[in-house]
Amino acid sequence: MSDLSSLHRRLAAQLTQREATGTRRRLTLPAAGLVDFSSNDYLGLSRHPTVQAALHQAVAEAAGSTGSRLLTGNSAAAEALEQQLARFHRAEAALLFNSGYAANLGFFAAVPRRGDTILYDEASHASVKDGIRASFATAWSFRHNDLHDLERKLARATGAVFVAVEALYSMDGDMAPLTELASLCQEKELYLVVDEAHTNGVYGARGEGLVAELGLEDAVFARILTFGKALGSQGAAVAGAAVLRDYLLNFSRPFIYTTALPPLTIAGLAAAYTVLPTLTAERKRLFALSDYLKTQLNAVPGLHVPAASHIIHPVFFTTSPGSAYVRQIAAAAQSSGFDVRAIVSPTVPVGTERLRLIVHSYNTEAEVEGLARVLAGQVTVG
Repeated sequence: MSDLSSLHRRLAAQLTQREATGTRRRLTLPAAGLVDFSSNDYLGLSRHPTVQAALHQAVAEAAGSTGSRLLTGNSAAAEALEQQLARFHRAEAALLFNSGYAANLGFFAAVPRRGDTILYDEASHASVKDGIRASFATAWSFRHNDLHDLERKLARATGAVFVAVEALYSMDGDMAPLTELASLCQEKELYLVVDEAHTNGVYGARGEGLVAELGLEDAVFARILTFGKALGSQGAAVAGAAVLRDYLLNFSRPFIYTTALPPLTIAGLAAAYTVLPTLTAERKRLFALSDYLKTQLNAVPGLHVPAASHIIHPVFFTTSPGSAYVRQIAAAAQSSGFDVRAIVSPTVPVGTERLRLIVHSYNTEAEVEGLARVLAGQVTVG
């Protein structure tokens, strides 16, 4: 008979080890009234009156999900949203998932098969890596945004070859060289898969994403379109060919065995997508504030924000601060009224601990300047 107490001790020991290294995670409740430099709600769509009105109406009309979409959870509204998504993102078809994590997991565990190869950027999201682990395909990472390393790895690839990248990387805030990647993939007959979690809604003339802004829709095999960022909601979709949608519907376990998104979420997303094309001024302001934040923080001795970052800004320290110091700086910013979060290992490698700042269209220049003053008063210059 197993000794439950010994397992508890093992779990507690692992938590103690995390505690000792300053990397133990804990849930915290968001403090009210802080200036938002942390959430993914880039355009403020979670609070947009059109979206709020759709949610209030759906509350009065909608029941629960009731089951998976292959049983009782499907609806005309869900299918209409998928058609709306396909039109908006200029794809042949789209299939809804309950989160970006589930979409990445569901795609990579189902589509690449034994004998195939997945080449993925080393900075890819954990959901991509977990999906790859669940696949029977062979997989290798390539150095971040390094097409030469990608080409070197191609020499030992077999079968169908999938190249997995993020349009905008969630920890470093830099972009994949999508135009060059698309050209390489077309030349070598590779299948390019682009996670647009942080570009959906933000890039493109109407918010269609970076792939559409660059005119690469036909060069990309699949796009992962997440709704928990600029759309201010939850869920995701895989956009691509109609045959891909049908295949995922039949073989993607995170889709097949998951309760459907609730009607409330479907209604909110449909409304958000009608609003997106009208937010040109908000997107322009977002980019301007993003540049302003980099300028302000790079003027603070002891801080460095990479020039390549967009919207998401990793704030590095000229010294190697360690987790405790970065958490201390974040706590001081929060005490001063700014919602700022520390990013430490194991989320990022030891020695690259950072603050992660996210700019929104509803932030102001005065808020950026205030945050820069607070950080200037906290940072130790080595």
